[in-house]
Amino acid sequence: MKILALELSTPRGSLSWCDGQVDLFAHEWPNDRKNSAAFFENLDVVTKKFGAPDVIIVGLGPGSYAGTRIAISAAIGLQRSSGARLIGFPSICAIESAEADYCVIGDARRKSFFFARISGNELTEGPELFGEEALKSKLASLRNYTPIFCSESLPRFSQVTICYPSAQLLARLAQDANRNFKLPPLEPMYLREPHITMPKIAGGREIRL
Repeated sequence: MKILALELSTPRGSLSWCDGQVDLFAHEWPNDRKNSAAFFENLDVVTKKFGAPDVIIVGLGPGSYAGTRIAISAAIGLQRSSGARLIGFPSICAIESAEADYCVIGDARRKSFFFARISGNELTEGPELFGEEALKSKLASLRNYTPIFCSESLPRFSQVTICYPSAQLLARLAQDANRNFKLPPLEPMYLREPHITMPKIAGGREIRL
């Protein structure tokens, strides 16, 4: 089974191609959220070299909404042209860890942070939003040996290790039929309900913000 994995939810992008248990291509790069050239260059290389995949798996975050949307859109385009099976999986469940159980935190903006717990590469808790002090209390309650990962620098949480999701691990996880994969239509993992700006009516005319 030929598997293409795409991961763009953090400042480190990655792409992987495997055939069965054999990893044939894996590459990582600094993921500039304003410039996706490196992603599409790598995607072009792998599709020209290996052809059409049987399965495409996309990391769904949480993380960069723009990056995840780009990965999903690229995957949809490839799926339509190849007929591949398209699936999604939480990016935070594809972090290489020496421990089967680990936690992930991240900046959710608006003075809040997310917390999630992963066991055996499956999401078992969260993502849940916390204020700074509440999250510090949450982390203090964890067992000392529980790894805590984050994909960006958060100096206020000293026990955190910077680590990134891996497309190579996503590709391996895609081979396990018992995983809780997301099926199309795929969308990024939302930490809050999507915000919709409603039109305002002024002087009988509709004004969209």
